[in-house]
Parts: sequence; structure tokens; C-alpha cells
Amino acid sequence: MLSAEEIAFYHENGYIVVDDVLSDDELAALRRVTDEFVERSRAVANSDDIFDLEPNHSVERPRLRRIKNPIAQHEVYDQTMRHQGILDIVEQLVGPGVRRQNTKLNMKEPDHGSAVEWHQDWAFYPHTNDDVLAVGVCLDDMTEENGCMLMAPGSHKGALYSHHENGVFVGAVSDPDFQPGETAKCLVKAGGITVHHARTLHASTPNHSANPRRLLLIEYCSLDSWPLLGASYADYRASVLRGEPSVRPRQEAAPVIIPLPKPENAGSIFEIQESLRNREMARQ
Repeated sequence: MLSAEEIAFYHENGYIVVDDVLSDDELAALRRVTDEFVERSRAVANSDDIFDLEPNHSVERPRLRRIKNPIAQHEVYDQTMRHQGILDIVEQLVGPGVRRQNTKLNMKEPDHGSAVEWHQDWAFYPHTNDDVLAVGVCLDDMTEENGCMLMAPGSHKGALYSHHENGVFVGAVSDPDFQPGETAKCLVKAGGITVHHARTLHASTPNHSANPRRLLLIEYCSLDSWPLLGASYADYRASVLRGEPSVRPRQEAAPVIIPLPKPENAGSIFEIQESLRNREMARQ
């Protein structure tokens, strides 16, 4: 459980790092299953509904940058999403009752790994209120060299930046004069987690180390946060992890820009951000 000081830090800064959340056995299981998916990706030539491949992926050298919707691909990922320690932390930050929004496993191979440009998750999935956050479960140590997550402290209380360019959603802050200001490096040991608010600006550089950086991202929200782009009641009920479903969305003032239209044939954030004109993080 988080201390009062840690909860206050999250609400003030829009992110927090928590060490030693997973056991050694839980971490080993996640690594084993993820390695199996990398091996499976050798048989895939193009990104599909499961695998998001780096441009230089090959049979001889598989380079996988994302496993899409991992909770649907293997029970180990689903069990991690339902981890009681993680859910306890999430409830401390969004209140009693939790549902999941989305999941993905982002991977940065040694001496490679795609960058992620500065963006706000809120731009991808606005809700009726912003008790929405993402938990990053660290399968490896996250260091500055291997492309740890970078946060802009306090940005969750500020503006929602445009993630559109030429009228198309490009999944990143598109203002050419944008500067994130003060940034914080989320340095975490394997088995720990990061937590960031959906409106917090964040990014990551490529992996410049000899070590992998694999991060299972699970987006959670309060039960009375309903997506503005719509959801069937069946989907909503299936997403509930703790508490009882609520058909009374809590509506609070928060800036919103609908993330449409998207580029043609765009799927993951990596594919969407390829449409961005100025990809500064990719050059670092």
C-alpha cells in the first residue's frame, strides 16, 4: 500500500514509482511468456493483431516492439492485470472500484527499440472524468540508457496539447515549439511499477544499452469513468475488476480533443506517431 506521502506525490506530480511489487516467481513467469512471444514472432513478416514489429524485424533477428492486448494472449498477463497489490495501489489513487481500459506490452530490444514521442494518454481515450491512469509493470530494470519513461511533473493539471497535425490524429504533441520543461526519469528495478495519470506528459528515448526494456502497460480507471467515444454495456461489465458496475457516469470538467480521424492503416502508438512531422525523441 502507498503511504500518505506517496499518494500526495502522485496527485501533485502526476506519476509515482513503486518498487518490489511483483515476486521473483511472478516476474520470472512474465519474462518466460514474453520470450515465447518473441520466438513466435519469427514466423510473422508484418504487424498483425498480436505483434507490432520493428521495421528491421527478421526471422534471424526478431525485433518485437509491442504485444497487442496481452491479456487476451496469455493468462499470465491477465493475472498480472488482476494482481491484488497493483489493484490496491490503483484504488488508493482513483477511489474504490476499478476497471481496466486497455493493455499492451511495449518492448525495446538492446541497442535498438523505438522511441515514444511526448504525448498524453488522455488524448487517446478521453473519459467522463480523469480518474484514469496507467500502470507500467517493469520486466527489466528501467534505466536512462535503455529508454526509461520520462515524465513532465505536474503536467496532468495543465493543458491538453493538440495531438493532431494537418487535421489528422498523430498520437503525439504536434506543436513544433513544444518544450516539456522539467522532466523526471522513472528509474525502476525489475518487479517494480510506474504509475502515471492519463493527462501526464510522458515519452521515452530509444534503447542505447545492451539490455532489454520490457514494460507491461495496464490502463485502469474508476468505475464511474465512461469513455467518451462509447462502449457497450457488455464491454463495460467485462472490464470491471473490483466493485459493482455503475450506470451513472461521473462528469467532471477536463479538456477534451477527440482523437479522430486517425492515419490510414494506423494501429499502435508507434504506427500512429510515424505520421508526426517532428519526431525529436527518435533522434536522441
